[in-house]
Amino acid sequence: MKLLKNLGFQILVAMIIGAVVGVAMGEQASMFAPLGDIFIKLIKMVVIPLVAISIVSGAASLGATKSAGKLGIGTFVWYMLTTAFAVILGLILGEIFKPGSGLDIESVRYLFNEETSEKITQPGFWDTIMGFIPENPLQALVSGEIIQIIFFCLLLGIGASTLPKVKREKIVKGCDIVLDALIWVIKVVMYTAPIGVFGLMANSIGTFGFDVLYLVLKLFLVYLGAILLHMYVFYPALIKGFSKMSVKEFMTKISKAQIMALSTSSSMATLPVTMEVCEDELGVSKEAGSFVLPLGATINMDGNAIYYALVAVFFAQLFQIDLHMGQYIAIILTATIGSIGQAGVPGPSLLVVAVLISADIPIVGLPLLYALDRIFDMLRTALNITGDATCAVVMDKYAKGE
Repeated sequence: MKLLKNLGFQILVAMIIGAVVGVAMGEQASMFAPLGDIFIKLIKMVVIPLVAISIVSGAASLGATKSAGKLGIGTFVWYMLTTAFAVILGLILGEIFKPGSGLDIESVRYLFNEETSEKITQPGFWDTIMGFIPENPLQALVSGEIIQIIFFCLLLGIGASTLPKVKREKIVKGCDIVLDALIWVIKVVMYTAPIGVFGLMANSIGTFGFDVLYLVLKLFLVYLGAILLHMYVFYPALIKGFSKMSVKEFMTKISKAQIMALSTSSSMATLPVTMEVCEDELGVSKEAGSFVLPLGATINMDGNAIYYALVAVFFAQLFQIDLHMGQYIAIILTATIGSIGQAGVPGPSLLVVAVLISADIPIVGLPLLYALDRIFDMLRTALNITGDATCAVVMDKYAKGE
């Protein structure tokens, strides 16, 4: 009975039933799509105010401590280094297992889109930087521009931290009261999670099926191996080396958030569960959790980084292009830096276009992967939120040490 009442178990069962229904009904399973859409909309309804208020509260609380600057810089550097490692891991495994070799290009040319290269261009450096800054913070809140919301709320929280203690505490307490109310809303929304997950899985599997997967099966298997290595070797090594937490305890408790990430394919939609697990079950302080986790849901994309690297190698091998050191460096830099501001929501990721362009690799074959993006997205999102939680655990210990 205890297992049946467990939300993670309910979601896992819903995923399995949804996949079975999708296979059995085929495209007719799209009739269940509204169930998933409603669930995602309910989650998104809460996520924007949750991120905004959490960042203000976290920055205001941390800003009053001596370790605030070090924690902020440490978090950012941590995310960049783990992302760079993820890109390098993807490149190494891609070159070892060669997922694009041996695939007859003519057998998949019907999926190519010759117009893709004309429609998408790589954003410039300054365009990316200016995209972080909102002209109107209220408009950014309304339109859901996550990176702009985080930028403004960080500044607002840091500004609040400079106020006299009496005024600062009023702001923090006010934010905490609103957060408590939002958490109640989230708990109510989560009761609908199994139904929503069933709809998402049934529609996804029914619409795309597994037929296209056979064409890129080797890429999928290499990607799965990279995800497992990063999640169950790299992160546990960091947990063991930089925190006092048991690796077994961490991996057991974070599985609840991982299941949610697999089902929603969205770091942002999973954020409430990630915060709940980290703060309530892993003992991460509210100050560190509310600062590190919303930031990670936006800029920490290790799963995406592995995907970009592997896709670049895959298409280079498919088109028989020998990559040189300059192209490898371009892939590493573009995938690492480009992950900042990458939206933590489901859907085909266009940043892979920038990675391919930077290395002079043809992008006309991208539609070959779009039908399977949901499956890839499920895996990379689970890895992303595991990385967020790892950083939160380590940075919390660092902050408490200070």
